[in-house]
Amino acid sequence: KKAGASKQQLRAAPFDPAAQVGAMPPLGFFDPAGFCKKGDEKGFRNFRTAEIKHGRVAMMAALGAVVQHFVKFPGFQDVPSGMGAVSAPPGSYGFIALFAITGALELGVWTESDDKAPGDFGDPLGLNQYNEDTRNRELNNGRFAMFSALGVIAAELFTGKDAVEQLGF
Repeated sequence: KKAGASKQQLRAAPFDPAAQVGAMPPLGFFDPAGFCKKGDEKGFRNFRTAEIKHGRVAMMAALGAVVQHFVKFPGFQDVPSGMGAVSAPPGSYGFIALFAITGALELGVWTESDDKAPGDFGDPLGLNQYNEDTRNRELNNGRFAMFSALGVIAAELFTGKDAVEQLGF
């Protein structure tokens, strides 16, 4: 025990979600519904993991919504672009395969570990870029992509046009 230190001073400060990666200007820590409580590290990790996973899926979805208008894989030339691809064979078979592969990876390879940051599955390419700046960029890009993908889907359901056709091309 340090001389003159009280019991309260020796206790570790409670977990503070506002001090974690991703809390940055202009919003800082943004949790208007109050889901992440101070001191609840486990709850925060669950929400952060979900945010990262949803952000990664949304980034792929937003990019895929544009690319699928221009690029068709062999055997998929007659599959419509946009949301119609999910219900039109062989696009529906591709969706089922993608869903099954992703599920297997999620359950086997992409598992979370308490000794790593949420979403940290290592550095398979050895780029040494998993630092605070890159993590902040990934979170912000994922947050933006979630709104982007939602906008593309909503617009297509409303107009019947895919992401590129929305732009008038």
